[in-house]
Amino acid sequence: MKTERSSGILLHPTSFPGKYGIGTLGKEAFHFIDFLSKSKQKLWQILPLGPTGFADSPYQCFSSSAGNPLLIDLETLANEGLLTNKEVARMDIFSNGPVDFGKVIRKKYPLLRKAMKTFTKKPGKEIQKEFREFKTKQKSWLDDYCLFMSLKEHFKQRPWYQWEKPLKMRKETAIRPFRTLLKEQIEFHRFIQFLFFRQWLAVKEYAHQKNIRIIGDIPLYVALDSVDAWANSEIFQFDAEKNPIVVGGVPPDYFSETGQLWGNPLYRWDVLHKDRYRWWIDRIKSNLVLYDIIRIDHFRGFAAYWAVPYGEKTAVNGKWIPCPGKSLFEQIRKELGEIPIIAEDLGVMTDDVEELRDSFGLPGMKILQFAFDSSEANDYLPHNFIKNCVAYTGTHDNDTVKGWFDKAKPEDRKYVLDYLDSKGKKICRDFIRLVWASVADIAIIPMQDLLELGSEARMNLPGTTLNNWLWRAKNRDFSDERAQQLAELTKLYGRANK
Repeated sequence: MKTERSSGILLHPTSFPGKYGIGTLGKEAFHFIDFLSKSKQKLWQILPLGPTGFADSPYQCFSSSAGNPLLIDLETLANEGLLTNKEVARMDIFSNGPVDFGKVIRKKYPLLRKAMKTFTKKPGKEIQKEFREFKTKQKSWLDDYCLFMSLKEHFKQRPWYQWEKPLKMRKETAIRPFRTLLKEQIEFHRFIQFLFFRQWLAVKEYAHQKNIRIIGDIPLYVALDSVDAWANSEIFQFDAEKNPIVVGGVPPDYFSETGQLWGNPLYRWDVLHKDRYRWWIDRIKSNLVLYDIIRIDHFRGFAAYWAVPYGEKTAVNGKWIPCPGKSLFEQIRKELGEIPIIAEDLGVMTDDVEELRDSFGLPGMKILQFAFDSSEANDYLPHNFIKNCVAYTGTHDNDTVKGWFDKAKPEDRKYVLDYLDSKGKKICRDFIRLVWASVADIAIIPMQDLLELGSEARMNLPGTTLNNWLWRAKNRDFSDERAQQLAELTKLYGRANK
């Protein structure tokens, strides 16, 4: 991946401010892009955009191709005549505090249904044409997804592996009656996907006008309760009854003494290989519509993956299984050419992982918080960086810099302050300056670190399922003064947008 010296901010759209309980793809998204432009940034990094399932995690989505309808902006729909201002005002019952996903779902979906009713009764020729073209262009994943979501609603959100056996096994004779019974619901899900893509692509186009590229996230695995697993069961390690044989996770590490048991189904790489990795190629192609640069989460799983027997309570009793990642990336290069990919190479790194990453010229990640373990020297210290990497103060899985520093062991705090030649009063600014000044081609900071926030603003605590993905910014956070300060630092270290 060829990159210019650049920098950017990590901020997921759910974290935008606003009146309606969750960040959306409305005016706040455009204001944030203006903030990026004023602060001379070239990059905006986000988390996966898919419809969230278990624990509202963007890494456990119902689809690897669909968008999250909760991000649809209602004021935009009102401006287009699909809702009235009075109808939208019914959503103005939230504080600008943390996201309450359950409440947002209960209040927002009825309004999306109203928007579809208006769309059906008073169709505009141009938007109707766009909708038809969208359904045709996205048919390869859209039809299965909309059927899947409609069946989930019909069966009161039960996961597909708990449906009656003929549907679980995806027997066409069992599915056919539901295509008729749920026809309106299936079309509703097509419609809200159309709205999501329409709004997101407008945001993306605006970013491009400002010379800002978007880094999007592809998790290595899909959720067990996803249309991907239900509709493509042959590529996963399921038994004859479509139950998982082994599931994904990672062994004990920095984040957890018992490892992380994710529960995702694992691929049958031999089956994928026979089909020239068609599912993976299609997945990456669809994500390149959404993003300019792809970050692949848990990249080390392409060299070897941690397989845990289904039913285990922790990830301790897993084992490493080799994966033919080189063959996959050769096929990606053959069909799609040199596409911009960042390898999330954190965790247990072995020679085979580094060889796979380097053989395709993929930049890895350097997390500054990992650098200051006083017990050992490591590759995360900036004087060990190489140019072809992406340097972060922290990621969505880390505590904020302030939260981390406040809890650090005394010997680690001393190491940090000695390295920075700092008193620690402006530790977040010190960290930002260090990654901006580094040799790394790309430097990224979470918005929370720019705001110098503590642990209350942490986005995710790996290995837990409660109180994650909730943080939201406030309108005052995107001030011209803050943008100017970051712009000056960015120009100073040669990363500035024009």
